[in-house]
Amino acid sequence: MEYFINCNTSTLAPFAGSLDRQRAEHLYRRLGFSASQETIDQATGQNAVALVNNLINEAISLPPTAAPVWADWNDSNYPDDDDARRQLRNEQIEEWRISYTNNLRQNNLRDRLSFFWSNHFVTEIGVYDCSSFLYHYTNALQRNAIGNFKTFISEIGLTSAMLFYLDGAYNNRNRPNENYARELYELFSLGDGNGYTEQDIIETARALTGYVDRGEIGCSAVGFNPEQFDADPKTILGRTGNWNYDDVIDILFEERPNEIAGFICGKLYEFFVHPDSKAAEAQPIIQGLATTFVQNNFEIAPVLTQLFQSQHFFDETAIGVIIKSPFDLYLNLINEMGLTVNDGLTLNVIDASRMLSQDLFSPVDVAGWQRDRTWINTNFIIGRWLTVEFILERFFETNREEFRSFGLSVTGNDGLVSNNPDLIARPIIDKLLPKGLLTEGEYEQAFVVFRSDVDDTYFEGGATPSWTLMTWPTAPDQVFLLLQYLSRQPEFQLK
Repeated sequence: MEYFINCNTSTLAPFAGSLDRQRAEHLYRRLGFSASQETIDQATGQNAVALVNNLINEAISLPPTAAPVWADWNDSNYPDDDDARRQLRNEQIEEWRISYTNNLRQNNLRDRLSFFWSNHFVTEIGVYDCSSFLYHYTNALQRNAIGNFKTFISEIGLTSAMLFYLDGAYNNRNRPNENYARELYELFSLGDGNGYTEQDIIETARALTGYVDRGEIGCSAVGFNPEQFDADPKTILGRTGNWNYDDVIDILFEERPNEIAGFICGKLYEFFVHPDSKAAEAQPIIQGLATTFVQNNFEIAPVLTQLFQSQHFFDETAIGVIIKSPFDLYLNLINEMGLTVNDGLTLNVIDASRMLSQDLFSPVDVAGWQRDRTWINTNFIIGRWLTVEFILERFFETNREEFRSFGLSVTGNDGLVSNNPDLIARPIIDKLLPKGLLTEGEYEQAFVVFRSDVDDTYFEGGATPSWTLMTWPTAPDQVFLLLQYLSRQPEFQLK
């Protein structure tokens, strides 16, 4: 697949005018996991600035997912038997994976962001191995996803999931552990080698000591033990004092605001606009966003508002240039088709994503999934084809008429009355591919697939054909075959 070079020269000036269908689709593919035809119909023709404001406000006001009954369980709530305890935790973790994935599909920007931040503030469930820790970690992601970044970084570092994952739960005054201090600077706030030294890491590790009170089995929340805190002076980013955890966060944001803003806005740009953030065309955009970030005391919403309302975001060269992650691959398709989902089908999505190396709540390492081109290689592309086909088959077996309904939602009155299957196939193709197919020859090949469940002689002269998407008995099969064909096209891998 050709690698897209970033040649977007549009600015952060607000996008003028109303959205056409393609840009409405683009907005929902980036701000969420795409949307049904009904939602796109409502968005088409709307003012971009007003619609983005509504989506931002919706994300800000959306409450976090309700706590499960086991949200505050500790070791005493679990059976003494190791196998029984492990089985119960696995059941709870699976329950939460399903709940969270349903949120991804339904909650647009808020959980698109919480998913982004889970790959920034990385933890791995296999390391801390506790369902209640998982709940409080994802709760922190949801509550802070579009809040204040300084508050976010402070809070996430004291979740038990993070304290266990990066060894903060073992960081005491006698043996300071540098893991969290290093990732705080390198991965979470500044970027590799940007504005800190090895000595800063050593001194910061000392300031983060004391959060070592933990249960023997590992499912009791981590607490602070003042006797294990290093109370001696430390020098961090040029400032000396008896610094503690809160002081570290204050010093970091007071001494390195521009570095933080540039690093975080660069990551947001790569995730929402284009993977090539190093391009000269991207630099003034990232700098403009970083300035907004600092001026608004590290509130995330103003940055995203500026970005999503901009000419740069809606530029033609920004559409269809990001490779879908596995979750994008499946959830976008489900949302675009308006399919009815149950927990079993949601679990199929989770399992298929894991097969393609996007294991929910367990990124590959502390640096997270690297995204974009790493999702495409010889093994993964075949896996993408086969898993999408499997998921389509599961939905088709569950309710084949939903495939007809999807086609009708896209084609409108034409689907009711047109006896030309090629006319019907084209908008279905354009719905699922961000810029359609490349050539008319490729459209013709797709049309042949769509017609393949109807005898060719039916379309050859004679009486007027009676085929319509609405009435033809095997029309759902035709849509199904077309979708299987499209899922193997390069354009289907893009958003």
